[in-house]
Amino acid sequence: MEIHPKVREILKTLEGEGHKAFVVGGCVRDVLMDRHPTDWDIATDALPERIQELFPDNFYDNAFGTVTIKTRDEDPIVRTVQVTPFRIEGRYSDKRHPDTVQFATTIEEDLSRRDFTVNAIAVSLDGTVVDPHGGQADIERRTIRAVGDPVARFAEDALRMMRAVRFATSLDFSIDDATLKAITSNATSLKDISAERVRDELIKIIDTPRALDGIQLLEDVGLLQFIIPELREGLGVEQNLHHIYTVWEHNLRTMKYAADKSYSFAVRMACLLHDVGKPRSKHGEGKHCTFYAHDAIGATMTKKIMERLKFPHDISHKVALLVRYHMFYYSVGEVTESSVRRLIANVGLENIDDLLRLREGDRIGSGTPKAVPYKLRHLKYMIDKVSHDAISVKMLAVNGADIMEALATPPGPKIGLILNSLLAEVLDDPSLNERDLLLERIRKLDKKTPDELQKSLERINKALEQEEQERMKKYYV
Repeated sequence: MEIHPKVREILKTLEGEGHKAFVVGGCVRDVLMDRHPTDWDIATDALPERIQELFPDNFYDNAFGTVTIKTRDEDPIVRTVQVTPFRIEGRYSDKRHPDTVQFATTIEEDLSRRDFTVNAIAVSLDGTVVDPHGGQADIERRTIRAVGDPVARFAEDALRMMRAVRFATSLDFSIDDATLKAITSNATSLKDISAERVRDELIKIIDTPRALDGIQLLEDVGLLQFIIPELREGLGVEQNLHHIYTVWEHNLRTMKYAADKSYSFAVRMACLLHDVGKPRSKHGEGKHCTFYAHDAIGATMTKKIMERLKFPHDISHKVALLVRYHMFYYSVGEVTESSVRRLIANVGLENIDDLLRLREGDRIGSGTPKAVPYKLRHLKYMIDKVSHDAISVKMLAVNGADIMEALATPPGPKIGLILNSLLAEVLDDPSLNERDLLLERIRKLDKKTPDELQKSLERINKALEQEEQERMKKYYV
């Protein structure tokens, strides 16, 4: 077995001092499968204090005895290596953490506490393989199987149920019958797991090339209802003449396109959730049913989903934004440059490419054979053409300070209203984005009351919304 030279050095040091030491866990599994490990873990009979003595350049701050050795190697995979004493664990009263941790004397004891057989294999420096639970045979059979009693393993840590799905998805394995049955019968225990841990496993599932299979498996074993129950509302919901799949199938197929293209997690998540609002907005049945405002409804739902799963604000905001504007309308010769500028203003230039990727996935997920038709290529041309124009308040030739100076007025809500009024005008005619012209316009806008300025913006927004609704009716979207 090929063990990284830096890892071999650590094993050699431990063995040279009379200790037993093994590489364990996912790195062994990956090497046996001719995959590149993403990290290396070592188990040893040396206690934490002894490990620290042997490797002074270390970090140690946990309840499990793990010492992180800093190799400072250029290869990020072995820049740090975790070395943990053999251990056994007590009961998991909270279904998340062991109540007690005791150091053990043999590698077999240590392997007995691990989650799945494919992760319960150890290899020593001389190549001796310790595999008491048949992990190698399960790798050959391409099977995920719990170590020992699967019910007991999932009672210890309910997140292991999601991990089983994640390993099956990422490795393209199946889950053995007893383990699968234990997941299905204990799925409700996932409610005891923190949102952050569930989120992290979900990210790993969606970030695999087989993301569709992962989400489908979460549904099949009964876990999805405790992760994204809103997504399940699309099960069996038929669509109109523009779709050949149910809402559920369409969402998953759209995400599959993003996974096939190796797009970012944000794009994959937006693809998965882009039509999550359709079941709640559906009117009528058959090929002429409608889903008016499903993008706005879906964006609100997406925001709540992302917040519930404790995603950072920036990623939550981006995914909800992509969902909100995925129904943008564009037709060559019909949509004006100002409409394109408004789209960029709403989405942000930094998100436009991802919005187009979502639209591509939406097309393929609908059964359309071509992801990028001529009109999408033309839109990309238009975006490039107008992207130098002002599409946000920050890109105006004047700012809030200029307004306060020109009007000799202190900061206040009216400054923002004037800036937005200027932007609305510039979006329609970018040639107005000249400092002198805007300063002249500022003085005229100052004569209006805040309510008048607000009403002006409301009229613009209302007209845009009405225009969008008419197009949605025309195209049954």
